[in-house]
Amino acid sequence: MDVMILAIVFIVYIFALVFVGYYAYKKTNSSEDFMIAGKDTHPFIMAMSYGATFISTAAIVGFGGVASEYGMSVLWLAFLNIIIGVFIAFVFLGKRTRRMGHSLGSLTFPEFLGKRFDSKFIHYCSGLIIFCAMPLYAAVVLIGAARFLESSLLIDFGVALLILSIIITFYVLFGGIRGVMYTDALQGTIMVVAMIFLLVFVYWLLGGVNSANTALTNMVNLYPAEALATGGTGWTAFPEFGTPFWWSLVSSTLIGVGIGVLAQPSLIVRFMTVKSDKELNRSVLIGGIFIAIMPTTAYIVGSLSNVYFYDKLGKIAVDVVGGNIDKVIPTFITMALPEWFVYIFLLSLIAAAMSTISSQLHTQGTAFGVDIYGTIREKSKQLDQVSISRVGILIAILLALIMAYSLPGSVVALGTSLFFEICAAAFLPVFLGALYWKGITRMGAIAGILSGTVVSLFWLMFVFKKTAVGLGICKFVFGVETLLPAAPWPFIDVMLIAVPVSAIFTIVVSLLTKPPAQDVIDKSFENIDTKGSDA
Repeated sequence: MDVMILAIVFIVYIFALVFVGYYAYKKTNSSEDFMIAGKDTHPFIMAMSYGATFISTAAIVGFGGVASEYGMSVLWLAFLNIIIGVFIAFVFLGKRTRRMGHSLGSLTFPEFLGKRFDSKFIHYCSGLIIFCAMPLYAAVVLIGAARFLESSLLIDFGVALLILSIIITFYVLFGGIRGVMYTDALQGTIMVVAMIFLLVFVYWLLGGVNSANTALTNMVNLYPAEALATGGTGWTAFPEFGTPFWWSLVSSTLIGVGIGVLAQPSLIVRFMTVKSDKELNRSVLIGGIFIAIMPTTAYIVGSLSNVYFYDKLGKIAVDVVGGNIDKVIPTFITMALPEWFVYIFLLSLIAAAMSTISSQLHTQGTAFGVDIYGTIREKSKQLDQVSISRVGILIAILLALIMAYSLPGSVVALGTSLFFEICAAAFLPVFLGALYWKGITRMGAIAGILSGTVVSLFWLMFVFKKTAVGLGICKFVFGVETLLPAAPWPFIDVMLIAVPVSAIFTIVVSLLTKPPAQDVIDKSFENIDTKGSDA
């Protein structure tokens, strides 16, 4: 590996990030600038930032590794990402969120919910859930990038984590969401170029689309025996309906991530950074193309890595990496592609990690400064919210680092799914109700948030096998790995249980409690009920 070329590439990249971060810092003059970019973000920057935040190293490394094990069936997730994560999110949720958020003067997602329901408890509780749960997501994204640095540059895993954390923290700390979104746009562009080349090169390397896919289909006899025993049918076929393999793929990977994206605080707040619906409309196509390229490439390459590894080493991907699927994509890139592309892909992977983690740090920082500190401290005694948010950012990166050092292997995709699902369980029914149902009450929203959170945590600790076994709490308390060992319960993901429970509590309690005050409704729906997309 040519260290000189690598050094030049990284110096140019870091210089570009510092320049963009400094530019954002100079344009950040108020708390509104720091939190929601002054509500005047360009459609391209908004769309690229949304996509780069959404598609991280978890998608490229984590779910690319999952595809090496599950196969092409994971491509259904890319379809859901486009339809739900972009089209439905922007058109049916984004516009109403922007209008309502601007009417309420919200700077964060928890503040949006708190003001919508006129409740400090909702504001505080939502911020606390986000601040406590998001370090898991930040940690697995850090792991994804650090694993590639470890595989390709032979840098110690711990050192790689530390380097990434320092660089990201710098521009988030000073540039706020402007720094995050501007650097996201730069990083997203690098990611798209790298992934397009990767997809074309891999199919060329394996003899073309038809030849590569046929070779993968014909390798069904090499499909892991454990996967076959639980319902898997091959790398180019969907698992058998109702089997443990099917439940794991459909409920955890497809539904958990595909639908859970609608309740992601770091994505929702981006809708409030543009000044009109026109910007959102223009962002849909850009965001859709970005999402179509990024995960689709990762899942295809992850699946086809089996063809390459078997041809070169006589082993399938999961065996080459010793069972740690988080190493499949980094190992494949390092072995199969030209050395110069390893540099570019490394850059794109770091860009993916930085773009997502920077958004997570910003969200956690504002949750700490605005949503937790801002609701428990009297206004007259409050310090500057931006300064407190920066303290929250530093705490957040420390928590993410501690978790990244502690988590086991093959955790990137699972950690991503869990965070998406916890947020969906806590917020999705209440968020949808806030946007579309004037009859949802304060107590109904509180009941939905609390029930979703409690049920999701209970299911993860005591029922869902992957997490219950890993945590060991169920074994310690009850002496069994899971409280519901009979299939399919140990394989049914938390989102399929907790989100319906949250929705039922939200609806029932809202119907049984005092209707919301008319002035709160009028203020919340002021711009939504008026004609004109730029209200």
